[in-house]
Amino acid sequence: MPSNRIQNHDVIIVGAGPTGLMLAAELAIARIDVVIIEKRPTQNLPETRAGGLHAETLAILDQRGVVDRFLSAGKTGQISGFGWFPLDISDFPIRHNYGLILPQDDIERILAAWVEELGVPIHRSRAVAGFTQDDAGIDIALSNDTTVHATYLVGCDGGRSLIRKTAGIDFPGWDASISNLLAEVYFAEDPEWGLRRDAHGISGIGKMENGAARVMLTERGVGHTTEPTLQVLSDALIAVYGTDYGVHSPRSVSRFTDMARQAATYRNGRVLLAGDAAHVHYPTGGQGLNAGMQDAFNLGWKLAQVVRGTSPDTLLDTYHAERHPVAAAILQNTMAQVALLRTDDRTTALRDILARIIAMDEPRRMLGAMICGLDVHYDLGDGHPLLGRRMPDLDLSTATGERRIASLLHDARPVLLNLGAPGWLDASRWSGRVHLVDAHYSGEWQLPVIGKIPAPTAVLIRPDGFVAWVGDRSTDGLTDALTTWFGHPAPETKHQ
Repeated sequence: MPSNRIQNHDVIIVGAGPTGLMLAAELAIARIDVVIIEKRPTQNLPETRAGGLHAETLAILDQRGVVDRFLSAGKTGQISGFGWFPLDISDFPIRHNYGLILPQDDIERILAAWVEELGVPIHRSRAVAGFTQDDAGIDIALSNDTTVHATYLVGCDGGRSLIRKTAGIDFPGWDASISNLLAEVYFAEDPEWGLRRDAHGISGIGKMENGAARVMLTERGVGHTTEPTLQVLSDALIAVYGTDYGVHSPRSVSRFTDMARQAATYRNGRVLLAGDAAHVHYPTGGQGLNAGMQDAFNLGWKLAQVVRGTSPDTLLDTYHAERHPVAAAILQNTMAQVALLRTDDRTTALRDILARIIAMDEPRRMLGAMICGLDVHYDLGDGHPLLGRRMPDLDLSTATGERRIASLLHDARPVLLNLGAPGWLDASRWSGRVHLVDAHYSGEWQLPVIGKIPAPTAVLIRPDGFVAWVGDRSTDGLTDALTTWFGHPAPETKHQ
């Protein structure tokens, strides 16, 4: 390892994409010393990528008070879908029962500006050359012949993650069965706009507001190893349409496949993975970027507590336990959607039947919640339907006025919400860690898919908005839940 060492940090994040930026923001809010290492010289993306945020992601941004920055830059609408089938979630009992059309360039730009406000340095034009870890931390060698030391290292460096490979974490899954080209280009002639299906798959050309065209083509064959060029795109257009329409001036040309893989573990000692470094899949449904940001939201507060010494490092094991099944389910549903893209008569018959099923309310709600990340249920044991699920964003009456649940979580502190008589709950031994709020709520309690649920007397809400304990006129289990998630209580003060 190089001997020239730069400043030590609590956490080093590799990758300034949406996942890395979201994680950096979470750690900065918790006042953790964090920096990002990014090989790109600027935040600009070299190619066309994701184009929207789902309802669950809007909810987490709302919980940190920044969702309006994104809403003002994009266009809301019913953007969810399963394969060919649109999924309307406008009747879901949630604050943001819609999605947001917003290119990844803009998503990253807004996130990066937020991270800059929070004081997180992004060291650009640097790559990780390798690292070693021991009981004292991690030494990370960078491409500019310097070494940085950290307590934890998080790989948010994409599907080809060097961090995952260097940590020796397996990446099992399924090889590609289809390959697609995605490009933003200009045409000398008017192309055939819209979608086209042929024996090889689905292709399409759409108009963009900037005058360019967005092209998605199913390639002949898989296993391409070279970077796609304008000539490759031209050949693929001719193969599908019989002409390339005089394609020219590419803004970007990229390739993606339906390879589906997931890290065997999201943690190896002091190394953690999030986003595409932990799971890759076909982009149908627009779930990848959103799942990565949600990974970061789950990990951030846990990592902050471990770094501060509030919680033991075993708390980090709950990150894998909770998020690995979520990504496994995404791999499953994207593989199913890819199967529906086939063009043979049998798949057409299957699509016809599925169209009738999705027209029914219950299947629509189930699939809509699945695609948007609204069906996530962490296994925190048996009990009330709220346990392990996202807390509804209720409009509360409190001593300081009307408050929303989302506003109570802006500072990323857990909330013990008392909806019963004042004084029956005591979290004083977690003072400074847990915010006790007395409030009143008179409306119905509802969850996506499940519908109406019994109104609890109290709930313990984690910093990520998920419910860790539910009380119904009893404090049974509260002390255990507080200790499990927010560390051992402070010693009791002895009175003279």
